[in-house]
Amino acid sequence: MSQHVTTASVTARTLLRLALGAVLVSHGSQKLFGAFGGGGIEGTAQGMHAMGFRPGRRNAVLAGIGEAGSGAALALGLATPIAGAGAATTMGVASSVHTPNGFFNADGGLEFPAFLGFTAAMFALGGPGPVSLDHATRHVLDRPWLRAVALVAVPVAIAVQVTQRRRALASDPAPSGDAAGDQPDA
Repeated sequence: MSQHVTTASVTARTLLRLALGAVLVSHGSQKLFGAFGGGGIEGTAQGMHAMGFRPGRRNAVLAGIGEAGSGAALALGLATPIAGAGAATTMGVASSVHTPNGFFNADGGLEFPAFLGFTAAMFALGGPGPVSLDHATRHVLDRPWLRAVALVAVPVAIAVQVTQRRRALASDPAPSGDAAGDQPDA
């Protein structure tokens, strides 16, 4: 079987990767820097704590880096298996929070984060394409074994985070007081 790569397919793959990266960087920047109307670390930490992700600050930073860092790497096509797995994990955990609201984003459902996570996982599996830093560096950070490890790690990492969240919520179903959970006394 021969591989037929057209300019249109390369362009489409590159544009999808760039768009996914831009969305993830924007979303992560809301968490990390308060950009685009986001809560920044403080607001995100409070929200994370309220959702059961403890400690809130650590989880806010991890979610922001998982989105913005993975998104930037995906946009560049750099370390694509790792970047795709990072974004897929972050969006998988986000999807778990939205699951009780059903599927559609308009109802607060999992549609948006699930699609972002699935798309990121597909780049982790399929690679970034020829217009990428991975291709320019002869795929030093995009090896087949990295793809396999990254994709096996995603469900494990999601399961760990979801389990920790469930345990935190079970032990403290109605959080009160310091919403970020790990802020120093004023």
